[in-house]
Amino acid sequence: MSGNKASKQKLCHHCNSRSASAPPGTSSIHYEKSWLYRHCSLQQRDRQAQKSGQLFSGLLALNVVFLGSAFISSMIFNHVAITLADVWILLSILKVLSLCWIIYYLLGTSRQPHAVLYRDTHAGPVWIRGSLLLFGTFSILLNVFQIGYSVIQINCKSKVEIVFPSIEILYVATQAFFLWHHSKDCIQVQHNLTRCGLMLTIATNLLLWLLAVTNDSIHMEIESQLREVEQRLAGKAPSPRPCSCWADAASSSPHCLPLLTSGNETDSCACPNTTTCKVFQKGYILLYPFNTEYCLICCSVLYVMWKNVGRRISHHHIAHVKPKFKLQGVVFGPLLGAAAVIIGICVFMMYQIQATGSAPNYQVFVLYYSYYIVLLPLMCIVAIIGTIIHTLEKRELDTLKNPTRSLDVILLMGAALGQIAMSYFSIVAIVATNPRDKLNSLILSYSVLLIFQYITQNIFIIDGLQRQPFVAAEAQHTAHAGQLSVVPELPGEGTTTPSSSQEHTHTSPSKEEEANEEHIREAHDQRRVSVLELGQEFRRVSLSYIHTYSHLSWKRKALKEISFFLVLCNIILWIMPTFGAHPVFENGLQKSFYGYSTWFAIVNFGLPLSVFYRMHSVGGLLEVYVSA
Repeated sequence: MSGNKASKQKLCHHCNSRSASAPPGTSSIHYEKSWLYRHCSLQQRDRQAQKSGQLFSGLLALNVVFLGSAFISSMIFNHVAITLADVWILLSILKVLSLCWIIYYLLGTSRQPHAVLYRDTHAGPVWIRGSLLLFGTFSILLNVFQIGYSVIQINCKSKVEIVFPSIEILYVATQAFFLWHHSKDCIQVQHNLTRCGLMLTIATNLLLWLLAVTNDSIHMEIESQLREVEQRLAGKAPSPRPCSCWADAASSSPHCLPLLTSGNETDSCACPNTTTCKVFQKGYILLYPFNTEYCLICCSVLYVMWKNVGRRISHHHIAHVKPKFKLQGVVFGPLLGAAAVIIGICVFMMYQIQATGSAPNYQVFVLYYSYYIVLLPLMCIVAIIGTIIHTLEKRELDTLKNPTRSLDVILLMGAALGQIAMSYFSIVAIVATNPRDKLNSLILSYSVLLIFQYITQNIFIIDGLQRQPFVAAEAQHTAHAGQLSVVPELPGEGTTTPSSSQEHTHTSPSKEEEANEEHIREAHDQRRVSVLELGQEFRRVSLSYIHTYSHLSWKRKALKEISFFLVLCNIILWIMPTFGAHPVFENGLQKSFYGYSTWFAIVNFGLPLSVFYRMHSVGGLLEVYVSA
């Protein structure tokens, strides 16, 4: 059995008994090829333990999500038996359990010896963690507004509506701190407990997102307010109970949905006519989308941490030089992108002014969709050009294991399904009704172009993420640019002014006047030197930028320009639906075709995913820009 002694793997009891009972002529048998040896190897046992831990924690999260989904669905279909307060109590329990594990991880697990031996450099980039802090801050403000709104209406509000956002503030703040400092950890101790804690936190965030997109009380309140404005303009009294109505195709009478309440609200619970109450109400409605985005980002970062539990990163998995973000090598991309952003903000402001004053008119919808119809083809064209350039490049594919990149691809493909589904539903509704109408034709073109834009942009981003960055060439060009940035001194910069003081010494009538003149000359010289230094620094930066741009190949220039242009376009396309521009719900076409409840469910599913896609694609495009 000398061949087996050369192996460094430790054999179990069955393997030792098998080798002891083997005949003397079987010394050439390689047990690493047998099923028994593979089962007994230490590496295989570790892999099986990892898969078992992932399976158990995944089943835990699945059961929690199913339980929460059952509560939320029961609240929607039978809000008398299961109220919103019951759902809040369940989510509060889950948040408290997640908080206990996060605090234990911060104070116990992460501080154990040899707990964090490796850190995933690809996980938790700065823009993801920055967006976590941004959306987390807005989520905290959202809960502050909700507490203030409930305190003002304390007579008709449940106490749960004050306790739930208070726990939410503590949960959001603690989770943001945890993800900011530990999103890159590859924990090496307490694997099963860490996996279960991460999956419990993921399930809690998913349920919070699901409640946010299915709780239609806020949207129904907006609908009821719009109807009250229309009724006041028509000279009619508003309805006593806020509800949301839609016309059924089989009946001429409208059907109404009552507002979902927390269980103890009365029908007369309405916001008093005070400035404070209106501020809390409008602030809550304005900040509502940020909470959904925060939950989705947390789920993505926590999933990467879950994949990295027990992961050992070898030296060849570590990037040689991680490229940094530098605003160099781009000229036309920022200019065109800035123009798209400025025009988009103008269109958005015009739309919001019309939408908040009264119902949006026909011209505002035409202007809104026309902006998209002009911008989306440009984004499709540049994405196709970028994909073609990727195929012409000689950069090798990055085939190393990278959970962050795999998750980015999954999120890009999954989040795109929301807007694509909404677009196909809109196409069917328009084709089945009146596709030749001007507004309907604009909506039809808008829906088709959105599908093509999502597909082409996903191909461009995914292809760019799988390429190795230009690291060596970037280092050479930067060093050469640094050498050229040492510009010669400006004429007269190295000269001093003692000669000028010597010229005037014989004309000074006294020592005091001489000192005053010397002081004035020194102040003048200091201002002159500061201006010269500023000019020299500007020349140095300009020469470095021009040199970097001129020494980039045309492929790298094009990729940087395309990536930066798409970044700015996705930012403005993220801003418009996030801050209230929802023409897919306000134009009335799809709502009248599918009915209020069906179209509301479609929009509540697709719109948050669409907003999340725009924000996540910005991060992917920045990765492509940096690697180029």
